[in-house]
Amino acid sequence: MALAAPALRRYLLLLAQEHLEFRLPEITSLLSLCGGQFSGEQEICVNSPFWILNIPSEEMARGLMKRTVCAKSIFELWGHGKSAGELYASLKNYPTDKMLPYLQSDSTYKVHIHTFNKTLTQAQKIKKIDALEFLPFKGKVNLKNPEHVFWILEDYGMNPNDVPEEPIHLYFGRWIADGQRELIESYSVKKRHFIGNTSMDACLSFIMANHGRVKPNDIVYDPFVGTGGLLISSAHFGAYVCGTDIDYNTIHGLGKASRKNQKWRGPDENIRANLRQYGLEKYYLDALVADFSRPIWRKGMLFDAIITDPPYGIREAPRRMGSQKETVKSVERSTENHFFVSSSYHLSDIFFDLLKFGAEYLVMGGRLVYWLPIYRPEYTEEIIPRHPCLKLISNCEQLLSSHTSRHLITMEKVKEFKDQDENSYLLDGQYMPYRGHNSFREKYFSGVTKRIAKEEKDNQK
Repeated sequence: MALAAPALRRYLLLLAQEHLEFRLPEITSLLSLCGGQFSGEQEICVNSPFWILNIPSEEMARGLMKRTVCAKSIFELWGHGKSAGELYASLKNYPTDKMLPYLQSDSTYKVHIHTFNKTLTQAQKIKKIDALEFLPFKGKVNLKNPEHVFWILEDYGMNPNDVPEEPIHLYFGRWIADGQRELIESYSVKKRHFIGNTSMDACLSFIMANHGRVKPNDIVYDPFVGTGGLLISSAHFGAYVCGTDIDYNTIHGLGKASRKNQKWRGPDENIRANLRQYGLEKYYLDALVADFSRPIWRKGMLFDAIITDPPYGIREAPRRMGSQKETVKSVERSTENHFFVSSSYHLSDIFFDLLKFGAEYLVMGGRLVYWLPIYRPEYTEEIIPRHPCLKLISNCEQLLSSHTSRHLITMEKVKEFKDQDENSYLLDGQYMPYRGHNSFREKYFSGVTKRIAKEEKDNQK
């Protein structure tokens, strides 16, 4: 007689309700980093804060939560249903042998209630907890420092203007671990020593590192490093980081400050000082003044991940070394006179240089993660830059205005770079659609101008 297959343990993931498009790629990337995979059998609604995942082990679930900033907590799911009756029936069917290790008489526990889109009174919470008396709890209640924490989670839908009387879905499970949401506050740009006009939000920086599957001892490179915000998140996860930027003053921490009520940057405002602030200086390799459009690296696969935010021309103009007789002097507080000649660097050229560089210098399986600005009325998937050596993994949109957005593009190197791949995008007729990126600045400000004119007209009525 064949033995029945053991029941599959499922986990409930509680997610934060921000950056909704970024959550699935982050969780998928982290599961693959932990040795698992995201199958089509997972029970998720992309916009819901509750996802049911099939994960091979509790160890993998804990590994996921040590990295994610999109998820709040994960639970071993003991039961769920669309009504209280369905939940209780599901709990009664959960194998007792899987419950008992956490319900022993010498253990302590507490039950916590979490509701989404509705607030319950204390009396309502107690009533719901008392309704679980059929579960074989033998330990003692300890509200301050319990060994085991069990959660009742209730989903009252997504519409705050139409909250149902009863939850549309209920869950019960054993708490396993919390995510890394506290990193958003502890690494906040507001508290950072050295910032610029375009320093990346801390939450998005960690999301980018997770999309890039950054892991300890990786080498991560940012070719448009700026003040190094993206290096910090990768270094936090144990990667060695480096970057380049064409702006001499930014790399050396010179010139005018970006903070309000501060005219000049201080003597220790630089990228190294930022990593030192968080105890990450040992992961800092270096930052160089360099023009990304010109090769400076020896041939070979050097980087495990390339994570960057190229300039789109809104706050910082894209530049590269040129032959125009336009010189820019360093500020008075510079310790030396520094001159450079620059010319415009079209967005289409930036992105193709970036993809070509990633194809050539990423290790196999390494990831390129970058932001692509989009004029929404003209958006189609065809304008996403491609390269035969790179596979598109995810494409997540963040709105900037009613007519513009930026897409976080994640690509993975799946093919060895050959000399014939260098200019492959010029050979297949795909280059022309990307030329539209070059006018992103004009389109962005044309929309701003129209909006201001409309507001002025409305105010005159």
